[in-house]
Amino acid sequence: MSTNPAGVLAQFTRRPPPPGERCELCGEPLPDEHRHLVDTTRRTLKCSCPPCHLLFTRPGAGQGRFRAVPDRYLTDPGFAPDGDGWDRLQIPVGLAFFFRNSALGRLAAFYPSPAGATESELDPATWDAVIGGTRLAGLLEDDVEALLLRAEHAEPATCTLVPIDAAYELVGRMRLHWKGFDGGAQARAALTEFFDHVASRARPLPADAAGGGSPGGAP
Repeated sequence: MSTNPAGVLAQFTRRPPPPGERCELCGEPLPDEHRHLVDTTRRTLKCSCPPCHLLFTRPGAGQGRFRAVPDRYLTDPGFAPDGDGWDRLQIPVGLAFFFRNSALGRLAAFYPSPAGATESELDPATWDAVIGGTRLAGLLEDDVEALLLRAEHAEPATCTLVPIDAAYELVGRMRLHWKGFDGGAQARAALTEFFDHVASRARPLPADAAGGGSPGGAP
């Protein structure tokens, strides 16, 4: 995935299309909020109209180069990252997202910064011990979804499965609003707004959902 933030991205609605914004596959005018595809060859996000997005929800469409970004948001009430698990991941800030890069055949870890998305070294054994065996990790779709972790201040740590474009929306917001050493009031407000939206969209996994256990967190 490109480390350039993709801006504020969201789900398709029927708003009138802004001038000049078009589907990057067929050229159809797009509304303000629309769906996205992952170009697995170039590791970038592409804006798409509803028909093009639907086309690439089918397995093997386009020989797998483009994959439709889903719109599911999931939480697991039985799992919360604990302090020890977060420390073992060695993320220098309280926010990070993780996704499987199918081209490289490995997990990638990024955290938002004033310069954009910064990649962090991720030891596969540490991932397996802390998060890899959880139900959310078991449901994670390669390239198009991410696990978004937040562990800031005195608030309980959270882990949410989100569309990959939501993770890059977070990066874009931080890059746009960050001021000074601690980000400033505008960046904190943007962060609160973003996570309020994620929480409103997220649905808890049922107790019998497929997936692994809950290492590194609450039982």
